[in-house]
This record gives sequence, C-alpha cells and structure tokens, in this order.
Amino acid sequence: MKYIFLFITIFYLSGCKDPSNTYDIVVSNVNLIDGTGTPMKKAVTIGIKDGKIAVVDSISKIKFLKKIDGTGKFMIPGLFDCHAHTNDFNRDFPRFIHYGVTSILVPGGSTCTNEYYSAMRERGEQDTVPAPYVFHTSQHFTMEGRHPSKTYTNSNWRDGETIHYLRDTLQIERLVQQVVQYPIAGIKLTIEDGPGPPFVERMPQHFIDKTVKEASKHGLEVFAHVSDNIELEMAINAGVQNFLHYTGVKLNLQDTDQLHLINKIKEGDPFWVTTLMIDKSFLYPLHPEWFKAEDMLPEYQQFVNELTPKFIERSNMYLKALQEEYGLGGTSLSSFISPQAEDIQFLHEMGINMVLGTDTGNDFNFPGYSLHEEMQLLEMGGISPLDIIKMGTLNAAKMMGVEDQFGSIEVGKVANMVLLDKNPLESIANTLTVNTVIKNGLVQERIIK
Repeated sequence: MKYIFLFITIFYLSGCKDPSNTYDIVVSNVNLIDGTGTPMKKAVTIGIKDGKIAVVDSISKIKFLKKIDGTGKFMIPGLFDCHAHTNDFNRDFPRFIHYGVTSILVPGGSTCTNEYYSAMRERGEQDTVPAPYVFHTSQHFTMEGRHPSKTYTNSNWRDGETIHYLRDTLQIERLVQQVVQYPIAGIKLTIEDGPGPPFVERMPQHFIDKTVKEASKHGLEVFAHVSDNIELEMAINAGVQNFLHYTGVKLNLQDTDQLHLINKIKEGDPFWVTTLMIDKSFLYPLHPEWFKAEDMLPEYQQFVNELTPKFIERSNMYLKALQEEYGLGGTSLSSFISPQAEDIQFLHEMGINMVLGTDTGNDFNFPGYSLHEEMQLLEMGGISPLDIIKMGTLNAAKMMGVEDQFGSIEVGKVANMVLLDKNPLESIANTLTVNTVIKNGLVQERIIK
C-alpha cells in the first residue's frame, strides 16, 4: 500500500500534466476586443479547452498543449456574414474562413434545396475542411414572376424545391408547416420589387400578414427582403422581426411626415442587416480604382480582370437607377454610400440592432473579403470600429438566437476567434490583417495567397 501512495506522490511532484488543468490552446498577452462593445482590454490570456473558451484573464502561468503569442496583436470574435449565398460551397467556404468569417446566414438561393442546405450544415459542423458554421432560412416565399426568380432568371428556380410561390393565403399555412420540419432560422419572405431594374410587383400586404402570423404559431420569425420605405412599412405593419437589406431605404430625418415610420421602426425593435455592398458591387465595374489587389485572393483579382468589361452596361443601368430612384448624385464611392451609412448610424444610435451582411454571391461581392469591405463602408458613414465589430459578432449571434454560444469572447462560449496583426480600432480596414483564425477551438488552415 505504501508503494502506491509513494507512486502517486512522485507523480504529482514530478510536474506531470494534470489533463483537467491543461488547455488545448492558450493565446497569451493579446489585446482583446471581445465583441460586446466594451473597450479593448490589454495583456489578456485566453484559454481554450474542448472547443470552448475556458478562461479570459490576465494569468499566464497555466498549462497548455499549444501556445500562440498574442504580443502586439489583437483578438476579435469570429465574424458573421448574415446575408451570404453560394452555389459552390466547396469553393467558397475556405474563402470565408481565410478572411475570418466563421459563421454565415444563407437566406435562400436558386440552388438551396433541402439537400443542399443539409450538405452545407454538415460541412460547417466538421473540422477537417475549413468552413463556417451555417445558419439558413427557408427557401424564398415569393410569388411567380416576381423577385428573385424574374430579376435573377435561371433554370434552378423550381417551385417547391428551391423556391415557394404563394398563390393564395390558404396555401401559406401548409407551406409553413412543411418548412418548419427543417432546422431553419426562420421564414424567408421576399416582399421587394427588386434591388434594381427591371422592377416587378411587390407582395400584397395580406400575404405578408398571413406569413408572419403562421410563422409565429411555430415560434419562428420572418426574415424579409425590403428595398424601399414602402416595403419597410409593409413589413413593420405585419410584425416582421428581421430585415435582410438596408439598401434602398431612405430615412429623411428632417421630414416630419417620416416620423411615424421612424417611430414604428423603434417600436418594432427589429434586427436589420446592412448589405451596403450591394451598391458597391453593382458599381464596381465602373470604378477599377476601388479594387485593392494586395488584399484580394488571386482568384478574386482574376475574376475582376476577366469580367469587369462585360458588366459595364449593367453597372451604368444601376447607376442611373440610383440617381433617379434614390436621388443619389456624384460618382465617388462616398456619394453613394455615405447617405445610407449615416442612416444606419442613426438607427444604431436609436438602439436598433444593426447586423453585418453583404449579399455575397452576387457578381463582385466576394465570400469573406466583402464583409471587410462592408465594415469599411460603415466606417465611412461615421460608425466607430468598436460598434461595427459588435454588429458583425454579438448582434449577429443575437439575430440568430445563439448569443449564448457565439458572438463574443466570453467564458463558456464556442472558441471562434480571429487574431489580427493590426489594431482594428484605429482603422476598421485592419480587420484584413488576419494572422490566425480559430473555429470551434481549432486553428484553421487558410488559403495561401
């Protein structure tokens, strides 16, 4: 018996590691921007164990299997893109991870069958190939001959598989019962007449009302496409909780007639996805100086070089629509973006939950990279980098209903984090200085530029 006691004593005194007190990864002495909107904390140690954040403290003498020296670097939570599309996730998912996007929301698309959604979820939940966590809505609830199947025509739009055409309100109850069988974040409802010409008819108000009512019976929220003030008010009147675009809405803060709309927005307390990149991406071919080759993956730059000339005509048509429909003038990026970014700043100050999203998947709107462009556009409108980071992390997680697991660097949450070489609070463009991406507690392989 005494020999057993002696063996145990020697084991502990010898300094052998106690697995229960050993972290899988420790990031030491890092500057922490935790996603909650609180000021940056310096010289922080983050311990990761079993995919979760186990410690956030100033301690340094702890046991670990792998150590990352964070001296002079900056840690932010893994980023969300809450409006992302992909027709080829094998290609696009590593691109999201490369740029620190560890979670995405896919709000439908022409390839989004239930099988395709399932394949994306499974890819996002494994650890062998770089991929973000995938949240998604139902397929589009829309009407035949309207947005998006008319404005983005292709043969993949198939009623009952990749899209649901509403023909009467009685049909809506059955469709909602059908889609709730799947792990969806909510119902995707397309109210809008299109993000740009050629415009189509909007969805009637009673269809919107019925969809929200039926979704709420199952504890689901509605994620709606709106692209102007009329559609915004229609959605608010129906009780829609989440808006998937800001582009096209115009808030005139000096117009007393708009006060009722602003008050309705405040009362509804919605989540609102920014998507300023829609305008920038449509106008990109007219402005080659907007492309920054040093930040882009080579395949993105190749796409730009090859296809820009083919989209000049479409870009000019969109430019005309922006000038005539929305009263935007000038040719600089700021002239198109600043009025919208300033409205977003107003909504943010009003307490509305603004969330980052890009509509990635459209031409010149690039997986991963364009989320950083989105942040830069918001900074152009006067929003602080600290608030922008919160929009792309904790606010996004709240919209998805997963803030207890994702969205901030706090003990007990999933270890999704991005280590940056430069301070993003000095310039939000520094979020592009990605050093290391951690998803589910594992360092992710990044594409070599």
